[in-house]
Formats: sequence, structure tokens, C-alpha cells
Amino acid sequence: MKRPKVKNILIISVLTISFLLSGFSSTGPKAPEFKLKRIVIDAGHGGKDPGTVGAISKEKDIALKVALQVGQYIQENLPGVEVIYTRKTDTFIELKERSNIANRNKADLFISIHCNAAPSKAAYGTETFVMGTKNFEANFDIVKRENSVILLEENFEEQYEGFDPSSPESYMMFNLMQKAFLSNSLSLASKVEDDFSNRVNRYSRGVKQAPLYVLWTTSMPSVLIELGFLSNTNEEKYLNTKDGQTYLSSAIYRSVKAYKEEIEAL
Repeated sequence: MKRPKVKNILIISVLTISFLLSGFSSTGPKAPEFKLKRIVIDAGHGGKDPGTVGAISKEKDIALKVALQVGQYIQENLPGVEVIYTRKTDTFIELKERSNIANRNKADLFISIHCNAAPSKAAYGTETFVMGTKNFEANFDIVKRENSVILLEENFEEQYEGFDPSSPESYMMFNLMQKAFLSNSLSLASKVEDDFSNRVNRYSRGVKQAPLYVLWTTSMPSVLIELGFLSNTNEEKYLNTKDGQTYLSSAIYRSVKAYKEEIEAL
């Protein structure tokens, strides 16, 4: 008489375990898949801030042309991805506002586009930065240059709470708030530099880390791309050609596409 009762208990146990395990099966409900929906593209400098100045051109103009072209490629070829620009004209945008635009719009990716310069006219090549303090001293010149735009802003002492872009001590505040996004930032940066080198045949100086304010204050994966050196005569000429700008823009677009496919496959 006890067997049917034991049998019922076993059946109920099996059904209960099966129900619980169904939540972990491939046919059960899944967590929402991540989609790259919104990208903010930042053309460096602008307006009263020319950026670095070469013999025949200004950084702000080249950065804007490439930024707009990258955005156009994304809009045309990646349906469902919204592109937001920090500027679409020759306008001065405060450094803090650039990252604020990305944060307010809850962007999934932030790309800042720039041109480089060096005391030596022989320096050339592309490089892409992510937020970090590795090799800080070696990259301090570019860090100072890119962050010094805040000196053109009104009330910058109050806005940036005493931050001095020329003082190494000021960078002690740059802890790795971007640490959560470092892996994805490095992934995109590596794709950009690989495409510059392998597809566009440009010399890549590699992926680097630096405490750049615009990367530090964004709450999403972020990179800052240096397209080349305006202080190098040959590279400046290349950066001012339509073909050069098209090749570099295409490389950045392809890298974004590959990055999108990679993270959405996880």
C-alpha cells in the first residue's frame, strides 16, 4: 500500500526538478541581448580652438570631415544604429560637454577623432587611445595638448575644480572609472589600428592608454583616434586629400561594424 505513495512522491520530485531546470535550458527565457544602438562621434576641437595647426591645415577641419564621413557610413550601412555628433559645424564645444552629450544620450560607444603633432617633423603614423594611466609619462605631451582646451573655456577653474592639464599632480584624480569599459574600449581600439595598418596601409603606432579627460568622463566604451601628424609634411598632405579622408573613415567604420558584430554575438 505504500508503493503508490512513494511512486507519486518520485513523480512529483522529477516534475519539480524538470520545471526548475527548464529555466536554465536553451528553450527557456533568455536575458535581453545587447545591441549597439547609439554611437556618439566627436570631432575634436572646433571654433576658436583650432587644435594642432599644420603648414596648410588645422586639426579641427580634418577631424570634422572624417567624423561626418564615419557617421554617414554607419547610418547607411548599419540600420538600427543612431549616430549623434558632438558638432557638425565649426563650433567650439567645451570638453566636458562632449562627454556630457554621450552620457545624456546614453550612448553605447563614444569615438573622438583628432590629428596629432610632435616637435620632430619626422614623427608619423596613427594611434588610438583608451582611458588609462599606463605609460603616462611617455604620453604626457599628447595628454597635455588634448586636455589643454579647457583653458579656452570661461570659468574653467570652477568648471574643472582646479584641474590643471599641465600639472602631473592633477592627474592623480584620474582613477580608472573607465575600468569597467576598458576591455571593450581596447577591443575597438585594436580593430581601428589593425584596419589602419592592414587595409589602409598606414603606419600604426599602436593602441595606447592615457588619462584624457574626454575619455575619463564618458560612461561607456570610448576611444580617441589620432589620424596622423600635421607636423609631418607628407602626412599632412595625405590627411588633406579626399582619398586619404575616405580611406581613414572607411577603416573606422569597418572597425565599428566588426566591434558591433563581436559584442552582439556574446
